[in-house]
Amino acid sequence: MRSKILKAMDIFADERYFRLRLFLEGMLIGAMTGTVIAAFRGLLEVSENIRPLLYNWIAEQGFWAAAGYFLFLTGLAWVLGRLVQIEPMCSGSGIPQIKGILLGRMHMEWARVLTAKFLGGVLAIGAGMSLGREGPSVQLGACVGQGLSRIARRSRAEERFLLTAGSGAGLAAAFNAPLAGVIFCLEELTKNFSPLVLMATIAAAVIATAVTQLAFGGAPVFHMGQLPVMPMQLYGLLLLLGLFVGLLGLGFNRALLFSLDRYDQSPLRGMAKPLLPLFVAGGLGFVLPEILGGGNRLVDSLVTTDYGFVFLLLLLLGKFCFTMLCFGSGVPGGIFLPMLVLGALGGAIFAKGALLFGLIDPAYTVDFIVFGMAAYFAAVVKSPITGSILIMEMTGSFQHMLALICVSMAAYLVTDMARGKPVYDALLERSLAIQRRLQRAIRRRRVVVEVVVGAGSVMDGAFIHALAWPKHSLIVDVRRGEEEYVPDGALRLAAGDYVYVLANDVDIAAIQQQAAEHFTG
Repeated sequence: MRSKILKAMDIFADERYFRLRLFLEGMLIGAMTGTVIAAFRGLLEVSENIRPLLYNWIAEQGFWAAAGYFLFLTGLAWVLGRLVQIEPMCSGSGIPQIKGILLGRMHMEWARVLTAKFLGGVLAIGAGMSLGREGPSVQLGACVGQGLSRIARRSRAEERFLLTAGSGAGLAAAFNAPLAGVIFCLEELTKNFSPLVLMATIAAAVIATAVTQLAFGGAPVFHMGQLPVMPMQLYGLLLLLGLFVGLLGLGFNRALLFSLDRYDQSPLRGMAKPLLPLFVAGGLGFVLPEILGGGNRLVDSLVTTDYGFVFLLLLLLGKFCFTMLCFGSGVPGGIFLPMLVLGALGGAIFAKGALLFGLIDPAYTVDFIVFGMAAYFAAVVKSPITGSILIMEMTGSFQHMLALICVSMAAYLVTDMARGKPVYDALLERSLAIQRRLQRAIRRRRVVVEVVVGAGSVMDGAFIHALAWPKHSLIVDVRRGEEEYVPDGALRLAAGDYVYVLANDVDIAAIQQQAAEHFTG
């Protein structure tokens, strides 16, 4: 035990050397993650190209070809069911699992999860299920980060930084969005603008993006063309768009949890759970192929095709319901990209209405599609900064940052006033509740936790000895800017202090809550 504690304290031996090591390890993680995600994206793009050709061939061949295809989907359902049964941590998005690991509430075996997530994601999304590649990409990157840490025998404290860096690299590589990958880690995963997290994550995200750009080019993921800059007199409409899309996003979380609960309460088990959405996908391929897969090509088509108002409503309703049906089955696949597609459809519908009443010039239609994506993301994930930067990078709309922030904050406020929870937090809480019902034991591990004292929090202005620390925890260091303080009981903490606590990993959430929650006494 003493050797483990000394290894964990390696952070404070020479901080500059430790930051340099994190940067170099982040670069290695970025290169490895970029390679994995490039293969993942490449296989999904092949499936996107093959799928319409396959449906055309089946339509020409007739009944027996269709019967053979549905027999193939049955076999695919068996494989997906077995993957989730063998490795439950590969199911769903992967982002709630990473949050759970960082909170010390979940553990994963990186090699098993990486293999199952990669294979399951390719099969599920490639078959046309309405799931995204970003959640799996985040988890694949996290597996790479954890794998490097385990192979190099790093401390559990350092493993958290490397796992976070891999997660950011996965998102950056999935969407050619390095800045969004970094901000996502800071705003959503750790909720902590730590220099140590930043050092590793920036290196990993930039290198991972460079690797995928070598494979796919540097063009944005969505092809929006040259967008005109929104004039200030239309910003009132932007706020209305944020309110409209925010209301649309309110139902997303509830429907997602409802779908998961209905699947769990149904008699469907094993291969039967993915079989239902796979068969629905097989039928939709002949009648409404636009809503199959993640949906990035549907977003591109909104720019080039003048869909009617009724058909846009059909696409919105169809994509929404099909996404719920697919995600509820528990197969590997995310909701990130389907969320953006729903936001784009909401923006297109809003633009149609604005055009009908003569409120906007047709040249601004695509702008509203772009802003709708940012608004929906902000409403569902409740990370408006990440959403704004992500959409800016994914569409190449670098001159629209002010408009993206405005519409994202408007949508965020709608969800916040309705007391909506961030989708990944809600999914994590559900998973932890199931884990408790199954009474799964989590091994306690000692780890150094880094927390930032929030302004107005319980820790702000409090003496160390006066705070309720978890049992068996030890404050090992306090940093205030570039200064380091001896963490004795008489030290008064202040907002912005970085506090390093050696504790059991299951106590991470309690320590973070104490550093962030507002003092009401």
